[in-house]
Amino acid sequence: MALNYVWVSFFLITFVVALIKLIGGDTEVFQEIVDALFKSAETSVTISIGLVGMMSFALGIMKVGERGGMITIFARVVGPFFHKLFPEIPKNHPALGSILMNFSANALGLDNAATPLGLKAMKELQELNQKKDTASNAQIMFIVLNASSLTLLPFSVMAYRQAAGAAQPSDVFLPILIATFFSTLAALILVSIYQRINLFNRTVVTYLGGLSLFVLGILFYFNTLSPEEIGVISRVVGNVTLMSIFISFIALAFFKGINVYDAFIDGAKEGFDVAVKIIPYLVAILVGIAIFRASGTMDYIINGVAYAVAFVGLDTNFVDALPVAFMKPLSGSGARGLMIDLMNAKGADDFAARVACVIQGSTETTFYVLAVYFGSVAIKNTRHALPCALLAELVGVIAAIVVSYLFFG
Repeated sequence: MALNYVWVSFFLITFVVALIKLIGGDTEVFQEIVDALFKSAETSVTISIGLVGMMSFALGIMKVGERGGMITIFARVVGPFFHKLFPEIPKNHPALGSILMNFSANALGLDNAATPLGLKAMKELQELNQKKDTASNAQIMFIVLNASSLTLLPFSVMAYRQAAGAAQPSDVFLPILIATFFSTLAALILVSIYQRINLFNRTVVTYLGGLSLFVLGILFYFNTLSPEEIGVISRVVGNVTLMSIFISFIALAFFKGINVYDAFIDGAKEGFDVAVKIIPYLVAILVGIAIFRASGTMDYIINGVAYAVAFVGLDTNFVDALPVAFMKPLSGSGARGLMIDLMNAKGADDFAARVACVIQGSTETTFYVLAVYFGSVAIKNTRHALPCALLAELVGVIAAIVVSYLFFG
């Protein structure tokens, strides 16, 4: 229902704003909206088709992991912790391994691998779902944590900063890590409140404490490295980790006498079906976002926030980064474009540009994630997924701004 209201609001608000601009003399506004509508509809299909190859490979390799037993091993490793967060999932169920792999790919900044792995997890969770058109608690917990964007190695943002001429491209690494940690923690707390999950359980505290120490260890280690070393290590660790997982799947399956090739083909066949299935959901959400942007509504919102911030006497140096914050839940490429444009206009080391980079690295494309993941399993009633995801996103943005002031202000 939440997505229904949001989607309708995109169209109604866009139409009202466009009428006001037309009365004000902007005779091109409706043409721009219609152009954006058709272009975004075409883009959504292009995105879906582009996912076919990666989806086929990911689902193929996951099938190898299932038959070889590696997914079961992963599930056992995270079983005690995930059992508390996902009580609906049976012990050692393959979905636990898929969820872990999706989270790991996201944390390592491997977006292309994370999406198909996440869709695989959603499919397995849907098999456990008793109400096929309504999101289960497990699916909501998974998607909201996914949308909170826990990122340990944001090397893509650092690469953009380096291309823009930043003196120290990696100076946003620690702020991003801190901000994304808070957004993920907020996501976990919000969903747990809705679902009445006890986060003070000994197992949960132990795992979260271990994760916190791991994050602190990364912070300490990377703080001793040069920007160039951080960039190299980030890329190498992410890709080596991913390839190591793939090789372990294949090697274990082969060792157990599984026909690895046939298993891969069986899984890969599902990739095309999944990619096609999400097209209607992508068309819907991307068209709504596109006309919202084309009408100029986003600009009005940002100007209003800037006025409110100035009115209460707060510092406004971060306001120029707000377009990225508002755009990120709607469009990852749009937010990235705004971030790059800001760095080009003001310099990569400008305060607002740094804030924009931290926001870009510590938040997620919430509406895209919900549309694609729920759409892949034909979920219509998303229950509390959207409000929890958006609140976690808000925490991430606020944390990004506050941390940027601490590091760069």
